[in-house]
Amino acid sequence: MDDDRHYLIAKEGWYHILFVAVLAVLATFAIGWLSIAIWCLLLFLIQFFRDPDRVITENDGGVLSPADGRVVCVEKSKYPQNNEKALKISVFMNIFNVHSNRSPIAGEIIKKTYIEGKFFNAAFDKASENNERNSLTIKAKNGHLVCCVQIAGLIARRILCYAKEGDYLQQGQRYGFIRFGSRLDLYLPLTAVPKVAIGDKVTAGKTLVAFLDG
Repeated sequence: MDDDRHYLIAKEGWYHILFVAVLAVLATFAIGWLSIAIWCLLLFLIQFFRDPDRVITENDGGVLSPADGRVVCVEKSKYPQNNEKALKISVFMNIFNVHSNRSPIAGEIIKKTYIEGKFFNAAFDKASENNERNSLTIKAKNGHLVCCVQIAGLIARRILCYAKEGDYLQQGQRYGFIRFGSRLDLYLPLTAVPKVAIGDKVTAGKTLVAFLDG
């Protein structure tokens, strides 16, 4: 990928923060204390686009969460690229979660697919099939296929993915970002053993969500 440098405030939010900061200063001179709402918006944007650095502990055979948030689905499903049976684990990110996405395993990206779609609430199951989304299929060293699908939400209208086919991602490596609330679906071999349950809170690059056999 072109830029692996880490920033405490995600680069995806720099323009938004700068624009609102200038607006807040101008509003302060123009309308005084009435500008408080704009300053609150600025604080919200700073916390939303925060991107704390993380020390990743690689786990051979383990699958790390690709996103911060809450687990909303653990069920049998099918890989979106070939309809073969799979284990699906979904993480919903609300507006207060860190929105950087990280690779759940180490491996090569063998397929990248972007699909235009609608913008249903990402907490609903129908978002997996109807919303705008971007999927990466990653092939691990042992041959297992893991598919990460970034899904736009009701408010999230911009999926950013910097990885491309042929790239090799380290486990926990940052590869994308979704602005303003969203969901990430993770598809694993059906033989994978889940380590999380619905309702669990997970952290990208930290929480072990499943274990691959072999």
